[in-house]
Amino acid sequence: QVQLVQSGGGLVQAGGSLRLSCAASGRAFSSDAMGWFRRAPGKEREFVAATSSNGGTTYYADSIKGRFTISRDNAKNMVSLQMNSLKPEDTAVYYCAGQLRTGERYSSPKGYNFWGQGTQVTVSS
Repeated sequence: QVQLVQSGGGLVQAGGSLRLSCAASGRAFSSDAMGWFRRAPGKEREFVAATSSNGGTTYYADSIKGRFTISRDNAKNMVSLQMNSLKPEDTAVYYCAGQLRTGERYSSPKGYNFWGQGTQVTVSS
């Protein structure tokens, strides 16, 4: 059974940092693009960041560019999201996504086959 298990997150003051991790099991994701999405209350799931299979290419939403960094460790079958300079508007449930299907856009949540359970990130002002 394929699972993406997330850890990290929590409550932090504005300007602080958090790190999210996503550990995959059941299959290797070393050949797959992976990403992070988030859903704020009352809003749809939105793209945050994505990484190519070897981590050599990364993509970021404009709203978090320069503050968040996605990385992956294929030896550990993990992907992480380092979040710095957090803002109250970053408050959301964050989801990791695995295995972007061929031909799908990395920024589309519909393009991924596997999802983590979600992790709450709350940034207080």
